[in-house]
Amino acid sequence: MFGKLIRNQRRNDKAFTEESSALTTQERERLVANLRSPQASGELGLAETRANLGRLEKALPVPEDARIELVDADGVAAEWVSAPNAETAAEKALLYLHGGGYAFCGPGTHRLLAYNLSAAAAMPCLLVDYRLAPEHPYPAAVEDAVAAYCWLLDQGYRADRLAVAGDSAGGGLALAVMLRLQQLDRPLPAAITCLSPWTDLTMAGASISSKAAADPLVQPASLERCASWYLGDADRTDPLASPLFGDLSGLPPLLVQVGSEEILLDDARHLATRARTAGVAVEYQCWEQMFHVWQLYAPMLSEGRDAIAAIGDFLGRHVH
Repeated sequence: MFGKLIRNQRRNDKAFTEESSALTTQERERLVANLRSPQASGELGLAETRANLGRLEKALPVPEDARIELVDADGVAAEWVSAPNAETAAEKALLYLHGGGYAFCGPGTHRLLAYNLSAAAAMPCLLVDYRLAPEHPYPAAVEDAVAAYCWLLDQGYRADRLAVAGDSAGGGLALAVMLRLQQLDRPLPAAITCLSPWTDLTMAGASISSKAAADPLVQPASLERCASWYLGDADRTDPLASPLFGDLSGLPPLLVQVGSEEILLDDARHLATRARTAGVAVEYQCWEQMFHVWQLYAPMLSEGRDAIAAIGDFLGRHVH
């Protein structure tokens, strides 16, 4: 199933015949062509980009058997998203933090991904609608994400039966939550999963420029604009904004998934290296020819389905 990985996984030649490889190539090329748009380059304004991204909700609807429940997580808007097989696992939960450069997206754009993760991990998913920049700059997102996690603890969930995950900015935010919880002396979850995480808002990774032509979704200009909206004049090396600069020791097992053709490749790669050096148990998966947060497009991309299955496997091994 995971033969398309080019690191930390062995190639499964039987699962990927020439015929299936040709099919997945067609899937990927068709999707990449459709994804390239002015919003990736930062040409559109804030309102226009938000409106365009809002169309993802219509393009990626959740199945009819999804259970959606709006909740107030200690003053933070959120919603439970559960697949049918997650209903019997109410003692476990996955806290999910959506991506979008801290300025875009929300539950509507990521509800299907949350549902797919709920199904793969067999646990309900709490999808957090944290406040967005530039209206609510740093540290608003960190405050909301930490509040939602602590709300789960207050609801009676044991930390060792919780997991935290996020994509892009949400992946960086998931790590910032861990660092903040350590400052507050609150228990950490059993596992963390970061999908194409944005971990360095100084944008020092070489892949930000070297992969710009290959990445259909994110460009350096749009990334810089989001960093400015989120941080303003704040220190970009602050670990709660750029977790790559934080002390990662003591973190729970970490799964990092990244595509080989995205500008945040180095953010993910350097995160895995620094976490391992700090003694964290890290599983680093670099997926060949994949772009930024391809897991969102699981309905039309087999690698998206396989990546979600890998996340479910990881969480199943660590959240007991």
